This record gives sequence, structure tokens and C-alpha cells, in this order.
Amino acid sequence: MSVVHVAPVELRAVTRTFDGGKVRPLEDVDLTIDGPGSLALIGASGSGKTTLLNIVGLLDEPDAGTVLVGGAVVSTLDDRAVTRLRARHFGFVFQDALVDPRRTARENVALGLAFAGIGAHERGLLADEALSKTDMSHRANTYAGDLSGGERQRVAVARAIAHRPPVLLCDEPTGNLDPANTERVFALLSEYATAAAVVVVTHDLDLAQRCARALQVTGGGLRPAFESAVT
Repeated sequence: MSVVHVAPVELRAVTRTFDGGKVRPLEDVDLTIDGPGSLALIGASGSGKTTLLNIVGLLDEPDAGTVLVGGAVVSTLDDRAVTRLRARHFGFVFQDALVDPRRTARENVALGLAFAGIGAHERGLLADEALSKTDMSHRANTYAGDLSGGERQRVAVARAIAHRPPVLLCDEPTGNLDPANTERVFALLSEYATAAAVVVVTHDLDLAQRCARALQVTGGGLRPAFESAVT
């Protein structure tokens, strides 16, 4: 699987607070994300896992510290440049597939490519390629509203990887799935991690242990979660 190479995502002394500084889910956090490989983020509800993921993916800004993507200091960029950076370097998979039920699987994937600024002809080719990789080619022309929950999540994965981002960010991507579909989606993410960086926020400790490394978000910082089953 070909993925465009990019320098690591780096967080340097990143702090994020809420409620006027009373709640500090992240405090002086340092983190480097490089690919290929998988990273699990675990922790109690409200520990800051999703906050951290959102800062990495440029969906949120820290109150202090520095975020670099591809060597660029994000705080020095204007909004348009940040949007381009996010679209080019990241793919996102959420707990809810967030697919449009009125569009086909193929149209949902192609729409994501349009947001990434990819031309119409290439969008079709890349959408078909991504659906093939997620074993959804046979459902390409099916409206998303007629797909099962597992199928919709595989379309969401296809949409996230179609532009071959060097960093794939996943927030509880299997949280709504049964065991069989959990295994299927995790296998897709693991395959993508052979060529890119995949970061997974999860409450599933079994899945976390199968990632190349796992960090626990706790007390505003990060610490190794446990010895990974993967070396």
C-alpha cells in the first residue's frame, strides 16, 4: 500500500485546559508520531484521549506548547493552510461512521476525496481502490443507508485511507461493532499500519495490546500502558 511519506507529527510541551484552567487533561505533553506502525491511546473516560487525538489531527488547538506536522509549526499557519495540511496528511475514522445514507458507498468515499482537493477522475480511481482494500467493492453502488453497521464502518475506513494519508487517526473505531466486525475493521487498520502511522483511541484493551505500542493518558500526561503483544 503506497503512502506519501511525511515527517513525524510532533507535540512539544502541549497543554490543553478547560473550564477556565480548572480542568487540565493535557499538561506539558511530548509525543512523536511517525510511521509505519500502530499506536493505541487508552485511559479512563475524560482522561484526555480524544482531546489529544484532536490536537494531533489539527481539529483543536493547545493552550500552550508546539505542534509540528511535516516540520511545519502549525501555529504559524493561517486557517487555509491548516485546512490543507489536515486534508493532506490525516485520515479520520470515528466511532460513528458518519456516512451520508443518501449516497452510495462509492459516492461517500469520493466525497471525502473531493474535500481533499483531488480531481474528479482521480477521485473515482482512488475510491474504487479504497473500497477494494476494505472488501466493499461489491457494495460500491449501494446506498449507505442500506448497509449494515459493519459495512458502513468499512466505508468510513475506505474514505479515510483513499487519499493515502501518512497518519490515520481513529477514535473508538470499533466501539459500535460486534466482535466479528470489530476484528474485521481492526484488521484493516493493522494492514494500513504497515505503511503509515495509525493512532487508535480505544477502551478495548485486547485491541490496544495488539498495537505496536500503547500509551495511557492519565493525570495530564502519557505513560507506557503495558508491554505490547506486537514487537
